[in-house]
Formats: sequence, structure tokens, C-alpha cells
Amino acid sequence: MSNVVIRVENLSKQYKIGAAKHRHDTLRDHLAESFKSLFGRDGRRSSVSGPEDTIWALKEVSFEVKHGEAMGFVGHNGAGKSTLLKILSRITEPTAGFADIRGRVSSLLEVGTGFHAELTGRENIYLNGVILGMKKAEINRKFDEIVSFAEIEKFIDTPVKRYSSGMYVRLAFAVAAHLETEILLVDEVLAVGDVEFQKKCLGKIGEVAKQGRTVLFVSHSMATVLNLCSRAILLRSGQLVHDGPAESTIKNYLAYHSSKSAQAFDNNPERSGNGVVQLVGARILNEVNQAASHLVAGRAASFEFRYKNMTGERRRTNILFAIYNQLGVAVSCFDFSLSYGLVERLGSGGVFTCHIPNLPLPIGQYYVNIKLEVNGEEADLVPNALVFDVDNSNFFKSGQTPQLRFCSCLIQHTWTQETEPEPEPGLTTRSIGEN
Repeated sequence: MSNVVIRVENLSKQYKIGAAKHRHDTLRDHLAESFKSLFGRDGRRSSVSGPEDTIWALKEVSFEVKHGEAMGFVGHNGAGKSTLLKILSRITEPTAGFADIRGRVSSLLEVGTGFHAELTGRENIYLNGVILGMKKAEINRKFDEIVSFAEIEKFIDTPVKRYSSGMYVRLAFAVAAHLETEILLVDEVLAVGDVEFQKKCLGKIGEVAKQGRTVLFVSHSMATVLNLCSRAILLRSGQLVHDGPAESTIKNYLAYHSSKSAQAFDNNPERSGNGVVQLVGARILNEVNQAASHLVAGRAASFEFRYKNMTGERRRTNILFAIYNQLGVAVSCFDFSLSYGLVERLGSGGVFTCHIPNLPLPIGQYYVNIKLEVNGEEADLVPNALVFDVDNSNFFKSGQTPQLRFCSCLIQHTWTQETEPEPEPGLTTRSIGEN
């Protein structure tokens, strides 16, 4: 008998662009659209529709998942990851193709999914269990464990509409992870919780995978995917472009990521901001002040950012940038205002330069996100504006460096070692409690 629990074949999902009214993901969406379709935007009855543009959120995606596999899904925003999990969760229907799922499915896709706002936390736990086909005795057996994990004992009989987003996601995750279904689908909602709870969630997902349950996990953190998943799928513009071991999929994703960085300023769909001051270029300089994309740990490096003041007005401005390693982990952030306060005079344009006298990064590939803030608001955010490699190290003056998986940055330090005196001849020593 086949141990395949999920079989996806030529799965496609098409959306109409331009209005949320076309996205019929739920019954509520269908009912609302049925009412609104009777009227135009100004409230008058309308029988005329304009030309419709469409986009394929998923296009002919096929794969199989075996019982007990932990599979990750990676890709840029808009790649189709969340749409795929919504189809597998039966939240939305595919336009074409099908997904055959064997076993009960619990899912955590976004804050707000699966709970009734007017019901209490207790009532929602039982409601979710009943929907999954569980008996009351099964839910009773797991109830205390769910409440304890979610850390909401005092609020379990409060309607969830009064919960904070953190309380909501804690309970939602606890319900999804503890109700014993055969398949667990998790989108990256863990960012809502605090750091300690995120660690707790990741530990639980790992525990669930080791128990032999099937886990499908969407994340932008390559380190998390590598840690939790043995296999991963890369989606790009709704299409499956790589399916294999998690490590090879991540390498494929990062290679493409690197090749697209040159378009960061000209054609970056993830760029945002009000644009009153704009970044127009960026580059990295090595220790001899030459433009470089390959650096040496332990030597100097500079990051140069050119900007243009679109109106020429005086503005209270700040610039900051973060460096991420190839696993998607932020290793450091550099904030102008923390050292020098806000800039009052920008002129019509200019250059910010950050000097790092001793680059403290292990060997690997890195990405830079840059942000300009004007009067406390985001003026320009450019993700993946720069990509560089650290492919040699002189940080410890030995030519050696720890592997990336053991550390995310290097710290100057010293060691000392002292030798205990040898016991005098003829004397014996023994430990306390030794017979």
C-alpha cells in the first residue's frame, strides 16, 4: 500500500487583479460578492464590467508527500506558497488540477483563521476538534496541554475577539499542533509571537515531525527550513522550480536571489516607501577603498549609499541597513541615528557611508536591506539592495574561522589557560562521595 498522504497534480489557481471582490476564498467572500455585484462602486446598479486582468497564483504544480515527511516551501513574496497551503487546507478551491489528501489536516495559516471571534478560547478549542472529526473524550485529553502551551489559562473563558494578536496566535498554534491530526500545515505566522514563544513553536513542530506526522511548513527563514525539514520545494511566480533535499533547494533559492540583486533599485517589486527621499545606488568598498563584492573577515569594509532629495526641503532623516546571512538570519543592524542623531540638512542629494574597521562575519554569502526614514516615516525601503561574499578570513589572525552553522558573527576575544599543580609524590586524592 502506498504511503503517499498528499498528491498534488497540475494544481493551478487564478485570481482576477484589481479588486479584492474577485478573491472568493471563503463562503463569506462569496456572499459578500453576491451582494456587491448588484451595484457599481457608486451604489448604482451596474450591468457593465470592464476588461478583466488575471494572474496565476499557482500554475500546474505537481508533487507528492509521503507519510512522516517534513517538507518546507520557500520563495519570494507572491510566489504562491500561502495560496498552495490554503488549497490544501480546503480554504479555497483550485482553478484547475487537484490535491488528494489522506488523513485529517490541522492548519495554522494566518492570525484569524479557524476561530470564531464571539466564542471563548475554550469553546473554540472544542469547535476546532469537532470540525476535525475528533470525539469529545479526545479533546478532553488534550485540553489542559493546549491551554498550558498557549499560556492563556486566565483568559480561556474570554471571547477570543478580546485577545491580543499574540494571545490569539499562541492559542491557534497550540490547537493546531496538539490536536492529533495526521497532517499539520503551518504558514509563517510565528513572527506574531515573542521570541521565546517562537522557539517554543519551532520545538513543537520538530517534535510533531519526529512523531511521524506529516508537516508542511512555509517560511522565509532558510535556517528554520534547514533545521526542521528534510525536503523543500521552491516556488517562483506560482510555478514549482525545484524539489529536493532542503539544503539543495535553499542553495537554488539563494543563487536566484543573488542574481536579482542588480535590479534592486530599478525593478524591485518589494521596494516601498513614500519616496520623498530616495536611494539611487549602493556599493561596497574593501579595505583599499575599491568597489568589491568579495570581502575578507577581519579587514575593513565600507557601505556606501547614494540618495536624492526629491523636493530639496530640509527633513529629519535617518538611514539604517541590516545584513542577513545566507540562512536568512539578521546578523547585525547599522543605524545612523543611534550614533549621530537625525540628519537635518540633506541638500538635493548626497552619500551616506558606514565604515566597519574589522568585518566580523564568518565565511558565507550575505544580503543587505536598506531603509531611509524621513520625519519618522518610511521614505524608501530597498530589500536585497546588495549581495556580497566573505570568502576568506583573517579575523583571528590564523586564517581560520568557525563554520556559519555554529555562529552568525565573530567576536574578538582572548583565552587563558592555567595548569593545576601536580600532587606531591605519595599523596592520593579522591572526589567527595567517592568510596
